[in-house]
Amino acid sequence: MTQHAAAAALVPGRQPELVPDAGMEAARMAAVRRYDILDTPPDGAFDRVAAMAARLFDVPVATVTIVDSDRIWFKAAHGLEGVKEIGRDPGLCGSAILRDDALVIPDTLRDPVAANNPLVAGEMGVRFYAAAPITTSEGHRLGTVNVLDTKPRSISEDDTATLADLAAIVLDEMELRLSALRALRDEQKRREVERAAREQAEKDKTAIAAFASTLQRTLLPPALPVVPGLELACHYHTASVHDVGGDFYDVFPIDASRWAFFLGDVCGKGPEAATVTALTRHTLRVAAQIDPEPVTVLSTLNTTLLTDVTAGSRFCTAVFGLLAPREDGGFSVTVATGGHPPAYHLRPDDSGAVWVKTVRPKGGMLIGAFPQAHFTQTTFSLAPGEGLFLYTDGLTEARTPQGTMLGEDGLTGFLHQRTGPVTATALVEETVTLLASLPDGVGDDAALLALSVPDSDTAPDTGVAATAHTTAAPEHFGQER
Repeated sequence: MTQHAAAAALVPGRQPELVPDAGMEAARMAAVRRYDILDTPPDGAFDRVAAMAARLFDVPVATVTIVDSDRIWFKAAHGLEGVKEIGRDPGLCGSAILRDDALVIPDTLRDPVAANNPLVAGEMGVRFYAAAPITTSEGHRLGTVNVLDTKPRSISEDDTATLADLAAIVLDEMELRLSALRALRDEQKRREVERAAREQAEKDKTAIAAFASTLQRTLLPPALPVVPGLELACHYHTASVHDVGGDFYDVFPIDASRWAFFLGDVCGKGPEAATVTALTRHTLRVAAQIDPEPVTVLSTLNTTLLTDVTAGSRFCTAVFGLLAPREDGGFSVTVATGGHPPAYHLRPDDSGAVWVKTVRPKGGMLIGAFPQAHFTQTTFSLAPGEGLFLYTDGLTEARTPQGTMLGEDGLTGFLHQRTGPVTATALVEETVTLLASLPDGVGDDAALLALSVPDSDTAPDTGVAATAHTTAAPEHFGQER
């Protein structure tokens, strides 16, 4: 028997000082870390246990401690003000966690291990000490509930059992606290996952919108050309920044003096519609270079959409026109339509009012729907001061404040309200203002294309009209492109 063990045997119930096993100590410290209680703020539940222990045992000092690797940390300390931790010296708490049962030292000065502890040998002068280990269900002793007195005393077995019950209460509080912490961490993790998901969704929406915007721009001319003696203006309203529409338009030269223009709408939206839109624009341009007769161009497009596998079963509507300059400064315009809403020829009369005539050759069928589709064309003059207005059905299907669609009648009435010389830029700007004033906005993509021949009072000195080109998403009507 060692000298310490022999001396310890003099104290009733005192077993020889135990040496902690390295593996068990590592597992115990892992359990301490799992409860995440070290260095936490004071907690009323643990303070009440310490105060209850002091009253039950009629002692001046009672504590709830957690034993760290190199210190004894006080979670609660009744009657021990200003002390938050002490070193892990043998004799008291450091010894108590090595035992399965309570440690009781009736007189610390007669205990060779406890006698050198700072609480015993120091200013406090502890003479009585009893502790019950706070033991988990796995057998890990996290710390102790302690009662201390400055005079020797003895306690009964019932008192020792009471002390063990207080230690069990502390463990219950720690388990509740750990459950709350886990629930809080799970909630925080859930919120973090949701936040990350929201951020990713926003990034995805932004990326989709950027992709759709980029793809949409490739389907529209980057700018309208400058046509001598003609003013051009256009606008494209995107119903959704996250999807690609099938509306399209273009103006391009046929030869040194003639120009072609078109505007149309492919059935559907998304990448598939974008593919057909690209095919349609390309076909119209190429077909016009071979034979610019509008009916022939639309017939070629009809055949292409029916035979090209990339078109699938999609069809479109379109207006195709050919412009040829006249000696009086105006243009001869030949227009063919394929299932598209009418264009509008605007001409001011002598009183300043605007005369509006629909341009819709009879018999123009959907393009890409029937092998034997029939198309017709008409020719008229666009004189100085006159204009031609083309659009897709997103305009006429827009809802008025009364909840009804604007329709062709509403659009005709709107155009009749204009006065004075007709200019392409004013036509487009006023139509955009109309759309922006509607309470529900525009539910579908809308493309606008206007052509006008300046009269002698409005034409620039160079005789070359300006070109306006705007585009807008639902929240940015009229934004300059």
